[in-house]
Parts: sequence; structure tokens; C-alpha cells
Amino acid sequence: MIVTLFSIFLQDLRHRLVYWFLFPIVGIAFGILHITETGYFQFLISIAINMTVIGILLLVIYLYAKIIMKRAFFETIGLGDLLLFIALAFSFSPATFMILFVFSILFSLLFYLIILKNNKTQTIPLAGTISLFFSLILLINWIGFYDTLYLI
Repeated sequence: MIVTLFSIFLQDLRHRLVYWFLFPIVGIAFGILHITETGYFQFLISIAINMTVIGILLLVIYLYAKIIMKRAFFETIGLGDLLLFIALAFSFSPATFMILFVFSILFSLLFYLIILKNNKTQTIPLAGTISLFFSLILLINWIGFYDTLYLI
């Protein structure tokens, strides 16, 4: 899973394009981890809540793009970003998911401001930086520094 997430990071950073088949791999791998840690029933409830949160977020982005920015939805957010959001909905319980998702967005913003501020393009490789963040979180969890990702 770390290799897949890091591949998304590198592809999005270099080309602003990511192979589509990496997103289902991430979703399935996160789903397997989630089911083994929490059980099938809790997994289904978590997915429903997480997908609702993603849906609300996308609705807000859509309305903001149309009303405030006067742009099309996919001029505001990339398809890869959308696919990664959906894949990440399979990852953790709702509380953990929302906390990590918010911090991954902040991580992406900081990454852009610090690392990519002199970059020629004005877009943020959101799917890539979120993938990097979640791969770091998984490494921290698997090394043993923080072992309660599925207990919140």
C-alpha cells in the first residue's frame, strides 16, 4: 500500500496525472486493513458515514466553484483528487478519517507553500500530497509510534 500511495504522489507531482487503477488498489487495501481491524459491520457503517462526509465536501466544492469562482467543477478539483477521496473513505473510522483528512489537506497546503511555491504551475498536486501524508501515517502506525488509528 505504501508503494501505491507513493506512486500516486510521484505521478501527481511530476505529471499532474495518475494512473486510474491505483485508486481502486488504495481503496481495496485500506478496506482490507479496516475490516481486519474493526469487523465487517463497523466497516460498513464507517464507509457510509465517510462517503456522506465526502459527498458533503464535494457539494460544497461544487457550489463554491459555481457560485463564487464561476468555474466548472473539474476546473476546481481534479478527477484524481475525487477518486482518492472515495478510496480514502474505506480507510478508517469516521472520527479518525475526518481528523486525518483535515490534516492531510493542511499538509498539502503547507507542502505547496514551502516546497512548490516556485513551481511553474499554479495547481496543487492534492491527490499526491494527500497520498504522501497517508503513507507517512501508515508508516508511523506500522512502526509502532501510534497504534490506535482504528480505535477512535
